[in-house]
Amino acid sequence: MTRLLISGGRIIDPGRSIDLRDDLLITEGKISGITDAAETTPGVGYTVINAEGLIVCPGFIDDHCHLRQPGFEDKETIASGSRAAARGGFTTVCCMPNTQPPLDNIEMIDYVNNTAAKEAAIRVLPIGCISRGRQGKELADMDGMASRGAVAFSDDGDSVMDYNLMQQAMQRSLALGLPVSDHCEDKSKNAAGRGASAAAEESIIARDIELAQATGGHIHIAHVSTRDAVELIRRAKASGVSITAEATPHHLTLTRDCVAECGNMAKVNPPLRTEEDVSALIDGLNDDTIDIIATDHAPHTAADKQGDFAQAAFGISGFETALGSLMGLVHSGQITLETLIAKLTYRPASVFGGRLNKLGTLEIGNIADVVIFDPNLEWTVNAAEFISKGRNTPLDGKKLKGKVMATIYNGDIVYRDDNLPIKE
Repeated sequence: MTRLLISGGRIIDPGRSIDLRDDLLITEGKISGITDAAETTPGVGYTVINAEGLIVCPGFIDDHCHLRQPGFEDKETIASGSRAAARGGFTTVCCMPNTQPPLDNIEMIDYVNNTAAKEAAIRVLPIGCISRGRQGKELADMDGMASRGAVAFSDDGDSVMDYNLMQQAMQRSLALGLPVSDHCEDKSKNAAGRGASAAAEESIIARDIELAQATGGHIHIAHVSTRDAVELIRRAKASGVSITAEATPHHLTLTRDCVAECGNMAKVNPPLRTEEDVSALIDGLNDDTIDIIATDHAPHTAADKQGDFAQAAFGISGFETALGSLMGLVHSGQITLETLIAKLTYRPASVFGGRLNKLGTLEIGNIADVVIFDPNLEWTVNAAEFISKGRNTPLDGKKLKGKVMATIYNGDIVYRDDNLPIKE
């Protein structure tokens, strides 16, 4: 196992309120020291990474992504998606269960865990279904899936519309100590092929808040996108409801005007909203109404995104552009760098807990999951060079400022930019 000295970087660890310029030592896959550069004596056998002018922080954690396997391997696999995530600075990703067959039983959770152990570049953790077959009619084996390492429950892509069934799910998840991550969309309130209207999203959020309050269960609201949804969540938190929420990079940085320019590549669910909605999401990040940033990485084939807008698939391939797009919020002064890193590291770990406990910080003795990035490096997105099988992005050809230079998972370098100096 590699012994690493990351030299001269700015170490930011919001979970431990650390922001300093020092050296980071990694030994036997764990964080072994943060030391003053003048005092560092790594000895023989260390690989030295020159991180001067770069940010060194915990590896990013994504609580919401789609790896498509099993069933849709033409779009993505656990192997390809995890390597794309590593390129984006992620060391842990939680994959949604809307596969074919869906992740609704012990055997399917085992399948993801076993495949990830053999093929994944980073840590891949499965999210189990709420209902059998994602049909919204009867509960899946939540207890069994939890025993096999499911980190949350979701019927992502669909809401559980049956009030009583969702109440049962909340009660069961409370007993298991795991959250329910809900895709909030009452499809009866939508125009065909256009994704969740504001009313469709907000009505289910209001229902989920009511259920969380009644049961005491932890509801996590996926991909929040509207101003009024943020306000619903803000009020629920103020009244003591066990509720957390996420926003995506695209909902934080793009508006519906992007659809006119990029067409099907900008089609997501929920849809891109107005400038007022984007501003409300950013305010929610800053006051902790929005707990985390999650990519909702949704890779598709070229054919999936062709043709009429109403028929094209929803989703953006987001792993490899997440940091660069989000750094635009930092450079424009809308959020701080520390806030951004917090929403990508220890906060996602704390929201899901369980198998994510102790992740997201650089505490001595912790597993060495680390990302090194250049906050000021400008680069042009070239979707044709994505590691992900999904090249579906409205950012193709756009310039971003902020780039991942290296990702270290469990003490090993799993991604490195060619321009990062390393001395063996």
